[in-house]
Amino acid sequence: MGNDFNESRQVLSEQGELGRDDKRLLDVLAQGLSHEFPNPQRVGCPDSPVLRSIAFRKLRLADAEPWLKHLSSCSPCFQEFSDFRKEAASQRRRTIAWTAAAAVLIFAVAGWLWVRTQHSVLAATEVLDLRQVSAVNTQNPTEEGRQTLVLYRSARHLILDLPAGSNQGIDEIAIFSETGVEILDTSGAARLEHHVVCVEVDVDVNRFQPGQYFLGVRQPGLTWTEYRVRVP
Repeated sequence: MGNDFNESRQVLSEQGELGRDDKRLLDVLAQGLSHEFPNPQRVGCPDSPVLRSIAFRKLRLADAEPWLKHLSSCSPCFQEFSDFRKEAASQRRRTIAWTAAAAVLIFAVAGWLWVRTQHSVLAATEVLDLRQVSAVNTQNPTEEGRQTLVLYRSARHLILDLPAGSNQGIDEIAIFSETGVEILDTSGAARLEHHVVCVEVDVDVNRFQPGQYFLGVRQPGLTWTEYRVRVP
């Protein structure tokens, strides 16, 4: 029985420091566990649900008080109580493990959603640097050797870095088919940002068929400056 008592104390210790009520309970039990107290007929024993409630701390110590003396003088009851305490400790450990696993899963899912959101935002915004390409010769728009910009169909927001010397103000933006049919017509405010004049507009490239296009930029009343664009 001394081993059972030590095991119960160990179970309580695994859950944290012994509380005042736990110490009082173990002290009372220790008084009766110095000798064997067989009770094969279980005379005067509480029902198993009562012992379980005490072990799982569902019964206040004040309500458990009438049974403490009996527990300290009935080996079968104490053995049953010890088993319940072990079960309670095991259940608590499982709960802690599941809680920790759930917390890790929540953080993992949240991180994945954040990365996915950031990726979607980046994919939806397309930046075209017009400083690195030459405009199309409007007298010969089919001429070879001009660098072609790539505009992905996932783009929903377009940022154009305008060539050096561009002015701030309202710019008209258009996209033409190879035959010169205007497919997109919009405008945006060109502004100076980090020493580069840029303009932002909303687009819906997803409705474009894959192929070659021309991107036109101009200030109101002026002629278009066009650039080759390919939608893959």
